[in-house]
Amino acid sequence: MLKKVYTEKAPEAIGPYSQAVICQNLIFTSGQIAINPLSGAVEAETIEEQTEQVCKNLSEILKASGSDISKVVKTVCYLSDMDNFAKFNEVYAKYFTLKPARSCVAVKTLPKNVLVEVDAVAEI
Repeated sequence: MLKKVYTEKAPEAIGPYSQAVICQNLIFTSGQIAINPLSGAVEAETIEEQTEQVCKNLSEILKASGSDISKVVKTVCYLSDMDNFAKFNEVYAKYFTLKPARSCVAVKTLPKNVLVEVDAVAEI
């Protein structure tokens, strides 16, 4: 049985999906982009600022599920430009200190033309 996760401390879904779902002892987050949950808008411009907002959004969703970023076992990271890879990694490394498994791919475009999107799977 799936349990939906919702928190006002992360952006509302911008489509027909949940912020995250819990299945047994795992939480699967939807991809997070740099939307500020207070304004509902993308305010960050640089890859570093956007990655910070994405990681904050993920942290809040994980917290609302009873988990936290230290329990993440896998992430998938989407970058609109691989030239941002090093700068993205600098910010990402501050949050994911236990170095979960990860895939990182370049994509043509992301929702709202952001520079980065990240989803995660974590233990509860």
